[in-house]
Amino acid sequence: MTIIERYVFRQAAGALLLILLSLSGIVWIALALRQLNIVTSQGQDAWLLFKMTTLALPNLMAIIAPFALLIAAIHTLNRLNGDSELIVLTASGATIWRVGRPLILLALLVAAGVSLVNHLGQPWSLRTLRDYLVEMRTDLLSQVIQPGRFSTPEPKLTFHIRERSLDGELLGLVMHDQRDEKVSQAYLAERGRIIKQPPTAYLLMENGHIVRRDDPKKASEIIAFKTYAIDLNRFEPKDDDGDDLRPRERYYEELLNPEPGSRAFQRAPGQFRSELHERFSNPLYPIAFVMIALAAVGQAQSTRQNRLQRVVSAFVGAVGTRLGGLALNFVVVINAIAVPLLYALPLTAIFASLVAIARSGRSRPGQGRLQRLADAASDRIGTGLSRVVEFAGSLRAGK
Repeated sequence: MTIIERYVFRQAAGALLLILLSLSGIVWIALALRQLNIVTSQGQDAWLLFKMTTLALPNLMAIIAPFALLIAAIHTLNRLNGDSELIVLTASGATIWRVGRPLILLALLVAAGVSLVNHLGQPWSLRTLRDYLVEMRTDLLSQVIQPGRFSTPEPKLTFHIRERSLDGELLGLVMHDQRDEKVSQAYLAERGRIIKQPPTAYLLMENGHIVRRDDPKKASEIIAFKTYAIDLNRFEPKDDDGDDLRPRERYYEELLNPEPGSRAFQRAPGQFRSELHERFSNPLYPIAFVMIALAAVGQAQSTRQNRLQRVVSAFVGAVGTRLGGLALNFVVVINAIAVPLLYALPLTAIFASLVAIARSGRSRPGQGRLQRLADAASDRIGTGLSRVVEFAGSLRAGK
């Protein structure tokens, strides 16, 4: 790269890192506020909250990173234009690709990072987050429930224990569950203990009774048991797939060839198709965003021209393109015919930007030829006038 290209790359890369860190921080705070009840109501420590919110970030990086690059590219080009650096480059004969090449190189790096996150970072982080959720549910009874106190880890679910033994057993256990509006259940057991069996954990109760009532007009049913186990996953909202991995939690091979017994695939195969092609089409958007920025604000403009309109048009065009891609994901879930549109949309944005750049590049040489013709005409007229003046002077001298 030349000196000016390295200069543009440093400016854009610095702006990209700053914007990406800022957007990631905002998203992280939003996720932390949503999960704050883990610390306040479920007895978990702040370190677990930090790990869970951080693991949720890669799921959003594929969307955040291209927009951070878009803002950085627009800022860099607008600043170069405002400092008249683009005007100087254009006057020296440089084309738009002199500043476009480092931005495209940066877009390729961002595209590679997005692809890495999509195929490796996102599945790993979501699987790890799933394990932490299991750990949180396992620690629910051991940390939140205190002897002699009524604890409510979630609405309409109440626990009480008489005491906890030295080996961790829960003695004198009472659990009242009213989360189902049609059925009210109360569990009473002499003792209970938590058994971890990945990917979940169970509460095993011994020597107790279940008091169940599903009709207010009827008497309650009393069921005696020696041992009874409850899946702690029931204490948190979950889908109907149980332990089956969701599409975003799967790696490429698992998406391409899901196991035959996958209930998630049998129920919604279109989600697997949409996730697979979304991972391959996402890396095209950083390149499309840079091309849109170059087409809109990459041309040299004087301070008298309105650059704000071009900046707004570039941002709106990029946002509209990405929203269109997100909308196409839902269409792909329904119909596989729409799969090529996921790739055609960013590629169309790239091609349209190239056409706009080519047209603006051709307009400048045309204006230069007109200017050169005007300068030549003025020189000839000036030469002719000077000769007329000299001839008139010679005639006057001859007289």
